[in-house]
Amino acid sequence: MHTRTKFPLLLLAVGLVLPLSLPAAELGKSVSLFDGKTFKGWEGDTAKTFRIQDGAIVGGNLTDKVPRNEFLATTRQYTNFVLRLEFKLLGGPKANAGVQIRTQRIPNHHEVSGYQADMGDGWWGSIYDESRRNKVLAKADPQLTDKLVKRNEWNTYEIRCEGRRIRLAINGTQTVDYTEEDTKLPQFGIIAVQIHGGPPSEAWYRKLTIEELP
Repeated sequence: MHTRTKFPLLLLAVGLVLPLSLPAAELGKSVSLFDGKTFKGWEGDTAKTFRIQDGAIVGGNLTDKVPRNEFLATTRQYTNFVLRLEFKLLGGPKANAGVQIRTQRIPNHHEVSGYQADMGDGWWGSIYDESRRNKVLAKADPQLTDKLVKRNEWNTYEIRCEGRRIRLAINGTQTVDYTEEDTKLPQFGIIAVQIHGGPPSEAWYRKLTIEELP
């Protein structure tokens, strides 16, 4: 989140790979995206930034500054789906992270471009447009999310993408309901988990599942 580097929308047309179409029998089934043991099906900086610990993907650490935004991304792209996962964010009030959806890798760059289900004080449950329009598209009520989020503990995120509509829910309560008005923007892409550049912090993600929709 909070990336201020702006990339032309034309970059979205570079290297896009249309998502695979699943057989009708596979639609509506909840499938695990992370086996808890390996990075199979994912790509990113697994040498320095991301590791697997206690069955979770962990980005960053609590001893060293996080030098820049980093993203661990699926190797597949998705269009309509319900993504469910558990997360926790450690490192104090300045810790920040998020879950990218309908997103693209920016060629020859560490950043990605697309929608983010945000994580962090003041940003929980909001949708941010990472490295594209660089703004909050749908702002969650901070009074609501302050009550919903269990700091330094496991929480659930449910992200539902259908057509041009995106809905987020934290711990079972909807935080935003957003419909994209720009019909030129692609409504498919990779899923990625982020650790934001900044002070020592960790973003933990586990039990990631996806239910693809028609």
